[in-house]
Amino acid sequence: MTPPRPVGDRFRQFRERLAAEGGDRPPVSDDRPSTASGAAATSGGDLPNDRGTAASSRRGDLTVRRSTEAGGRRGRRRGGGEEVRVPEAEFTSYYGRPILKAPVWKWDIAAYLFTGGLAAGSSLLAAGGQLTGRPTLRRAGRVTALAAVSASAVFLVKDLGRPSRFHHMLRVAKPTSPMSMGTWILTVYGPAAGVAAIAEAAKVLPRHGLLGLARRALPPIGHAAGLLAAGTAPALATYTGVLLADTAVPSWHEAYPELPVIFAGSALASGAGVGLLAAPPAQAGPARRMAVAGAALELYGAHRVETRLGLLSEPYRLGRPGRLLRAGRLLTAGGVAGALLGRRSRVVGALSGAALLAASVLTRFGIFYGGVASARDPRYTVVPQRERVEARRSAMDLPSARADLPAV
Repeated sequence: MTPPRPVGDRFRQFRERLAAEGGDRPPVSDDRPSTASGAAATSGGDLPNDRGTAASSRRGDLTVRRSTEAGGRRGRRRGGGEEVRVPEAEFTSYYGRPILKAPVWKWDIAAYLFTGGLAAGSSLLAAGGQLTGRPTLRRAGRVTALAAVSASAVFLVKDLGRPSRFHHMLRVAKPTSPMSMGTWILTVYGPAAGVAAIAEAAKVLPRHGLLGLARRALPPIGHAAGLLAAGTAPALATYTGVLLADTAVPSWHEAYPELPVIFAGSALASGAGVGLLAAPPAQAGPARRMAVAGAALELYGAHRVETRLGLLSEPYRLGRPGRLLRAGRLLTAGGVAGALLGRRSRVVGALSGAALLAASVLTRFGIFYGGVASARDPRYTVVPQRERVEARRSAMDLPSARADLPAV
């Protein structure tokens, strides 16, 4: 007969007492019995000594709850029983790398923004000269518009890589896509501006024969084409601002109300600069009025961009974009002042026109490089997102806080 085993009996009694007194924490056994003592304890058999019994019981009874951010999963740990919490990480970006991919556009797209605005402003100037009987303004505006839109097509095709890609975009017309609408705007505007400019060559054609017929037909055709180009010009001047604001670039996207205003003002100012350069002071009245209107829109929009956007205004104030925009504002103010004060001086008018053209170039490049800088720094992506999240949380908490208020 097998002699009694007091150690096994005591261990069994100890486990039963724990089960009775543990309450909400049931006894947990070790999942990995690696020794004979562990196997004996599980089956209730002999244990070699008391040390193995105590060690096995400690391993079976001690648990730990670990809380993690991922899912707060519970797990066992062979150590102390304290609760372990992972601190919340301070996120900026992935190893300091940009969160957004910066635009791959180069300087030629900034030049495309300028030439498109110049073409639009020149067509408006030509229409003003046409309707008020100022042939010098009309001729200068039409020729400049054709040259500028041709340069725009070159810059655009250079960015697209192949001319056929421009043609492929004409397969659909998508009103919600600024790029699709811009393609159709250029398609309508370009031929109209070209016909209006060609009509200026009617005077050099012979009076008889087929060319004589063309000489008589071109002026009215050019009149209609010039008005069509002028009617399309506002869309041509502003769609590029909508295109930039439709991207994920922070400082462009947040400035969606101001960019079309800035580009419209810049287009008017550049067209006025052409008129002040080309026309004598007696015929430059429409150009001077265009200069005032364009400068007002451009300066107002630029001021809003540099003050309304909070943190996202920094790229337009600092570095190269800030220098370009400040210089553009100074040249715009100087060009308008010269156009108004030097009404009788051809030299002052020409200098004012050159200042307005240079200001338009600097403004377009400053806006372009400001957006690129905001995409390269992750701070301009993360901080505004956190602010929007906190604002939404505050808005959601406000109704519940009002509901807790006692009724009066």
